Amino acid sequence: MNLIVQGHDLPTATLKALAKLTGATAIEAISLTAFRLRAANTGQRDEVAAFCEDNRIDCGWVPAERRIGDFGLLVMDMDSTLITIECIDEIADMQGLKPQVSAITEAAMRGEIDFAESLRRRVSLLEGLDQSALQRVYDERLQLSPGAETLLAAARAAGIKTLLVSGGFTFFTERLKPRLGLDYTAANTLEVADGKLTGRVLGDIVDAQGKADWLNRVRAELGLGREQVVAMGDGANDLKMMAEAGISIAYRAKPVVRAQASYALSQVGLDGVIPLLG
Repeated sequence: MNLIVQGHDLPTATLKALAKLTGATAIEAISLTAFRLRAANTGQRDEVAAFCEDNRIDCGWVPAERRIGDFGLLVMDMDSTLITIECIDEIADMQGLKPQVSAITEAAMRGEIDFAESLRRRVSLLEGLDQSALQRVYDERLQLSPGAETLLAAARAAGIKTLLVSGGFTFFTERLKPRLGLDYTAANTLEVADGKLTGRVLGDIVDAQGKADWLNRVRAELGLGREQVVAMGDGANDLKMMAEAGISIAYRAKPVVRAQASYALSQVGLDGVIPLLG
């Protein structure tokens, strides 16, 4: 196994201490923020995890034989994963309702409220809002997470297909698809009448099971095995989807998600996924 360690301004002494702790045979720089410790001893996993947490380092054990070309599908959550915001919270801010909506969002992401119910409750608060608010959120507030475009470029270069599946809204996924060159997108549709939001969602809600179903649908379409899928997210609503993937990555995620993921990235951006793929 190789140990991948990632963080900003990692001191040489820190890297050497990790190499000594794991008996690694070499320290290799992958990028300015990522290093590979070759042939690291996995017997020190707990000690390594504690050391990295204390030193604000993301770490992951990666089989030496793994290659990025082993994978064929990258599945991503949107809000607070591919992008930095929760779109519904920012839409609500246009109504002066962000605190109320954000509180429900947070509870849902921690797994304290059923997602579908939480979405209906939040969307109902948006009734009467002018549709133009959605474009304002996209233009003025939506930002990609750090490293997003680097990750997507690496996926394209490796022939990996991309699926953006969101409990958010098609208004945003349909604009991100051409902008980022995504292969597939799935999300919820807000009902609009006379240029205003009705406070309802059309059709079946893309909830935790819906995300998992979309992953499996696209995986089957591509003829891939489960081990060829990478899925990443940040909230409890992503856990079923992540469980269907060969590798799952918790990105700046809630504790319940970090605890169940193959890897967790809390210090670096989405480009930190790349070294974990081999």
